[in-house]
Amino acid sequence: MKARAVVATTLLFAVVAGASARAADLPQPFIVPEAKPAEDSGWTFAVSPYFWGAGVSGDVGQFGLPATHLQSDFGDILKDLDFGFMAVGEARYDRFSVFGDVIYTKVSSGRATPLGIVASSVDVTSKTFAGLAGAGYAVLQDRRSNLDIVAGARVWNARTEISFSGGLLDSAAGSDSATWVDAMGGFRGRYFLTDSIYLSAWGLVGAGQAKLDWDVAAGAGYEFNHEISAIAGYRALGVDYSKNDFVFDVVQQGPILGLVVHF
Repeated sequence: MKARAVVATTLLFAVVAGASARAADLPQPFIVPEAKPAEDSGWTFAVSPYFWGAGVSGDVGQFGLPATHLQSDFGDILKDLDFGFMAVGEARYDRFSVFGDVIYTKVSSGRATPLGIVASSVDVTSKTFAGLAGAGYAVLQDRRSNLDIVAGARVWNARTEISFSGGLLDSAAGSDSATWVDAMGGFRGRYFLTDSIYLSAWGLVGAGQAKLDWDVAAGAGYEFNHEISAIAGYRALGVDYSKNDFVFDVVQQGPILGLVVHF
């Protein structure tokens, strides 16, 4: 009896072990996958080139002339746009982040003068650069959403070049420019409505060499996967700078469309 019991026990163990081994090779639809950590360890990075269809309104004064009022929609600017580059970059570690935003545009236009005596034509080229660098800390943060308090500085450079052809001023040329820096502070945030759809916004305000410098934006994004997402929204940016005879008091605003790459 003891011998039979030992054999039966051995056979039962072999059957159970074999069944377990076969089960391990089959799909396991009822096993709950291991939860992913709330955040990846180490640094994460994101880069977003974007298109901003901004119109411009405000007052500009250069070359010692009185300030004149500008009012141009994006369609007017696009006809004379030579080059434009816009991008946002971000690096995050836990609740800490550093980020940058770069905007550069070059616009050129040429016009014939009414009488053609002083000059037959005049060409004007305008270049504008705005570079923002800052750091933030997430006061609210869960698995993917965050609200950051941020501080940083924005560097501006506005330059206009003018040249004449024909007439008394033939080959005459000149330029006027200014560079200034403003301290900025505010918030940046992102909130996921679903696993793929999220809202994003920021608001910054500051001053320094300019009387006022501000920047607000809001949009909705769609995350195709953990590496690629797209966002569309609206942005408005304003600055009020004047020194001596140089005046740059403008507001730029319009729709924005960007592609976000995470790595």
